[in-house]
Amino acid sequence: MYWISYNITMSGIQIILLTGILFIGFYFYSRMQRAIADVLLLLLLGTVAILFVLMPELANKLAHKLGVGRGADLVMYVSILLFWFILIKLYAKIRKLEAQVTDLIRNQTIAEVVKKEA
Repeated sequence: MYWISYNITMSGIQIILLTGILFIGFYFYSRMQRAIADVLLLLLLGTVAILFVLMPELANKLAHKLGVGRGADLVMYVSILLFWFILIKLYAKIRKLEAQVTDLIRNQTIAEVVKKEA
């Protein structure tokens, strides 16, 4: 039986990044309603992030297969896409909340006017 050993010597930046990833994961998990899709997305992104931090060559190999020069560039491009997705999702959520508040205030005002007239 062959034992696979991988000598992990982490640099300072890897320790900082892993700590950040874990902090963000715990924060996200504690703040969300723990919907299964959110938890699965968190696990997927966290796993990929940890793999890329511990094995940067993996990101380089994937980048080269996708036609990108460096793994860091690939991570940046994907991060930009995720940023825009989250930004648009938050904007839509804010617009929906604004519409709900407007409807709530409108209905409350109408109810108060009807109550005063009666």
